[in-house]
Amino acid sequence: MRWRGRRQSDNIEDTRGQGGGGFGGGLGGGGGRLPMGPRISGGGGLTGIIILVVLFFALRACGIDPMQVLTEGGDSVPGGGGQVTEGGAPANDEMTQFVSTVLAETEDTWNGIFQAEGLKYQEPKLVLFSGQVRSACGFASSASGPFYCPGDQKVYLDTAFFNQLAKQFGAAGDFAQAYVIAHEVGHHVQNLTGILPKFNQMRQRMSEADANAMSMRVELQADCFAGVWGHYTDQKGLLEQGDIDEALNAAQQIGDDTLQKRMQGYVVPESFNHGTSDQRQRWFAAGFQSGKLSACDTFNNPI
Repeated sequence: MRWRGRRQSDNIEDTRGQGGGGFGGGLGGGGGRLPMGPRISGGGGLTGIIILVVLFFALRACGIDPMQVLTEGGDSVPGGGGQVTEGGAPANDEMTQFVSTVLAETEDTWNGIFQAEGLKYQEPKLVLFSGQVRSACGFASSASGPFYCPGDQKVYLDTAFFNQLAKQFGAAGDFAQAYVIAHEVGHHVQNLTGILPKFNQMRQRMSEADANAMSMRVELQADCFAGVWGHYTDQKGLLEQGDIDEALNAAQQIGDDTLQKRMQGYVVPESFNHGTSDQRQRWFAAGFQSGKLSACDTFNNPI
C-alpha cells in the first residue's frame, strides 16, 4: 500500500506505556478467538434489523435527523474513556504513522460517502495501547485483539497484534493490517447508522445460538464495509500488487472455522460469531468490487 507521505489523522490517542489493569481472555482453548469486533452487551432475535443503513439515509431524505436520535442512545458502559498520554500526542514511529495514515484514509472515504447523502460523518478516535486498556466498554487486554467500543466511539488497537497476525496466523503485509483497521471503523459506521444499538438492544432477548448467528451478520457487514473502503482506496491508486491478496488472506486466517481448527483441532459451527473464512473473504470482496453500501446487506441476504 502506498501510504507514505499522505495525510495522517489527528484522531489518534496514544496510551502506550500507561498500564492500568485489565483482564486476561486469551486466544487459546474452547473456541477463543481474535474478536476484531465491537465490545457490546445485550441483544435480541433475528428480526428487526432491516436494512438500517438504507433506513438511516431515507430518514434524512425525509427531513428527519437520525444522528440526533442516535447520540441520545448508544451503548454506554460506566468506566470512562481510554487513558491518554500527556497532550494526547502519538509517538512518531513508523507504525504510528501507518495507523494514522490508514485512519485518515478511512475518514476521507466515509466523509465522502456520508456527504453524498447530505450527512456529516462523525470521525472515530483510535486509541493505541500496550498490554491493557480501559474503555467505556470496560477493561481489555491485548489478548482480546483490536475492538471498537460504541460507548465512546473509539477503536482500540495494540499494534503488537500485527506481529501476531503475521507470525502466528500467517497474515503478513501492510494491507492486511489496513484491513483490520478498516473493519473496526466499519463497526463505527454501523454504530452511526443504528445497527449496533439495535443489535445491542435485541441481543438481550436472544438465545446464545441466535446471538451468535446475528453477530456473524454484523461482523460480515463490517468486513464488507472494509471492502468498500478498499474500493475507494484502490481508485486513488494507493493499492499495490498483492494488497488485496493480503487482505483476503487475513480474512481467511481469522475465520471462525480456521481459528477453531488451529486452536482446538475441530470446529463448533454453532459457536461461530464472526463468520467462516470463506464468508469473510466473500463479503470483503463484495464491498471491494462494488464500492456500494447496498452490496453489504448481510441481514437480508444469505451469508
